Amino acid sequence: MKKQRTDGQETRQRLLEAAAEVFAKKGFWETTNADICKRAGANTAAVNYHFGSKDNLYVEAWKYVFERSVRKHPPDGGVSPDAPVEERLRGRILAFMQRVGDPETSDLEITHKEMANPTGLLTETIRKCVKPLDDKVSVVIQELLGESASDMDVQFCQMSVLSQCFGSMVRRRHAKMAPDMPGEDDLLTNTIDVKMIADHITLFSLAGIRAVRERFEMKRQADNDRQQE
Repeated sequence: MKKQRTDGQETRQRLLEAAAEVFAKKGFWETTNADICKRAGANTAAVNYHFGSKDNLYVEAWKYVFERSVRKHPPDGGVSPDAPVEERLRGRILAFMQRVGDPETSDLEITHKEMANPTGLLTETIRKCVKPLDDKVSVVIQELLGESASDMDVQFCQMSVLSQCFGSMVRRRHAKMAPDMPGEDDLLTNTIDVKMIADHITLFSLAGIRAVRERFEMKRQADNDRQQE
């Protein structure tokens, strides 16, 4: 019985890994259970036996590779929670960039396929998995902006920071996956170290956040002055 349970766990693991690869390449609609089982070296009934359906396997495969990528690239970037807020922002930026730029993080490819041809199956799972990471970034940005910053101020700044990270790393990721593609030979893609780019984005973002903070502090002071007149 122990051997059977071990074999079952191994088959389930192979199915998860195979499904993630196939879904990342073909998307949900173009993938069949037979495709997955062939890659996993499993019986064609294995998907339904271990996961109940292709729908459930789709969700579990995304969650599996997402959690694996987060373990590989810890979201805090290895920075202590007691470190200065600027260092914590830089840690979050670097970790996000490393995860997005890693061609082995197939959750990103699956997400792109889902966005292009939606099933709706991943919506809740992605929200539950990604929101805690986003919330951690929000806390750092809120600290930089100050307590009087509105939720909208925080969200706008967070959008600006992460957009810089995402854009540069997607190009780098594509260059690793398809090195012969035209336009993938610039400095950001192939030459400059990711940590150097993270340093620049951190410096640029801190300056932008300071400017946003100064703007609403000046507005608040002006409002106070008008009330006192």
